[in-house]
Amino acid sequence: MEPLVRDVLSDVLQALDVSKVVEFPETHRARAAAYIITACEGSQLHLDRLRQSPMEFDPATRDRFLAGAMIPAAWFVQAQRLRRWYRDRVRDVFQHYNVLIAPTTPCVAPPLDQTTLDIDGVTYPLRPHLGFYTQPLSFIGLPVLSAPIHRPGQLPVGIQLIAAPYQEAQLFRVAAWLAEKGAGG
Repeated sequence: MEPLVRDVLSDVLQALDVSKVVEFPETHRARAAAYIITACEGSQLHLDRLRQSPMEFDPATRDRFLAGAMIPAAWFVQAQRLRRWYRDRVRDVFQHYNVLIAPTTPCVAPPLDQTTLDIDGVTYPLRPHLGFYTQPLSFIGLPVLSAPIHRPGQLPVGIQLIAAPYQEAQLFRVAAWLAEKGAGG
């Protein structure tokens, strides 16, 4: 993540007196499964319109939908199996914690025409990396809230608050506390 995101996350963790780090197993596989599932489902949802009016789509979106339509069914089934397995591992964490905190994106909101992201001297394609922290959680159906944390003179940084299923109220309480305390520094 960009240094500003890292600094703001650190400020939030300090403001909330958070000292434990939780790591989920196989997040790289979860992201891959999420990509396969969303690509398949998105392409199926838009396939008729894509066949009738392909030029109405943004070229990158159109290409993603076309690629999603060609993913083998066996991959989709395997991705669904991994989704269930991953969901059960992540939900186990809520036996010990009420709310988890993570960055929403690895950077502040980029300009619309930006196509790459530079972090620690490495250049990444921007679009696929914006969901790096959210995708492994949203595809298993957890309630998530992105709280904007403001620092004077800078774009806000999104901090992701994650709770167990049906525990949205906890997210709103933490987000309200962060807004009230101005935890961005």
